[in-house]
Amino acid sequence: MFFSSGKKMADQQWIKRQINDPYVKKAREESWRCRSAFKLMEIDDKHSILKPGHIVIDCGAAPGSWSQVAVHRVNSLGKDPGPTGSVIGIDLQHMMPVEGATMLHQSDFTSHETQKSLLTMLDGSKADLVMSDMAPNPVGVKTVDHTAIVKLCKSALKFAANVLQLNGTFLCKLWEGNERNDLEKLMRIVFKQVRVVKPLASRSDSAEIFLLAKHFKGLPPKR
Repeated sequence: MFFSSGKKMADQQWIKRQINDPYVKKAREESWRCRSAFKLMEIDDKHSILKPGHIVIDCGAAPGSWSQVAVHRVNSLGKDPGPTGSVIGIDLQHMMPVEGATMLHQSDFTSHETQKSLLTMLDGSKADLVMSDMAPNPVGVKTVDHTAIVKLCKSALKFAANVLQLNGTFLCKLWEGNERNDLEKLMRIVFKQVRVVKPLASRSDSAEIFLLAKHFKGLPPKR
């Protein structure tokens, strides 16, 4: 009974927060699938990571809001004059189609077979941006959850290092924790610039941050 009451209270608090959240309301009004669209738009407005003609891979794409933003900003539908880009979204969950993007749903990004499929879809082309909004199902223990999301970031980073063109960009979501510095050091091996960003659309009480790595240098030579 105690746990049931606690869960009910948490659910009520979540509903209240959603109702009062201006980004939730704005997402609904502007037909974005969820509020996270504004996180990516803010990051792009400040750091110019999405440009017409870009090839983008969206890891952890469900429900599809980041892919929606990418489709618009890389001009994958060809609605604007200029270069036409492309967007591939992938997630473990089921996703509704996103017009202008190729969506791989119910696919485990971390599996070799899935990444092989992504390489096939790229058909020899190199990506301009690999972005990851992937997150594990939290267990409620901060250190455990942090380690789990770092593992996903590393998987996306390793993939990005194999598919990005020179000067390409990598963006990943992270929860604050003691492994952050080591992850940043790893990213600096293959990127000239790595910075921490926290969009205004990220809730202030959240441990969520994003690591933005720009100017991919290429893989270091094998020893």
